[in-house]
Amino acid sequence: MAAYSLDLRERIVNAVEQEAASKREIAELFGVHESFIYKLLHQKRQLGDIAPLPHGGGATPILTKDILTKLADLVATSPDATIEELRIQIKKKFRVEASVSTICRGLQSLGLSRKKSLSSRPKPTRSKGLPSRRRKRRWRSKT
Repeated sequence: MAAYSLDLRERIVNAVEQEAASKREIAELFGVHESFIYKLLHQKRQLGDIAPLPHGGGATPILTKDILTKLADLVATSPDATIEELRIQIKKKFRVEASVSTICRGLQSLGLSRKKSLSSRPKPTRSKGLPSRRRKRRWRSKT
């Protein structure tokens, strides 16, 4: 979500300073949450400015660029390895604890996809007019 414009911030602060209405009514008038007004006034008292603050950052990635390149090398050396096996290799070699989903996202960011097995025959598709061959499931009582 984008930050509120400086113009909107100034109008809100002016309305609060003029005591035109309660903060709740001012929030409804300008279409913001009441807590935003409190945060805006706190920022003005602390910093003397009401401009939007820069983004605070975020979590540092577990798989850095260096580890991603090593992950690509691991896939090149053992292309049949599962994601779990790759996770274990990264844990042993680089001492980085990552989940399977993190490894999967890392592989996707490298543009690598999962291997599809071509050793089995393709499954036959049924035509629309034929009935399904699925067996009916029967429910059993727990007694």
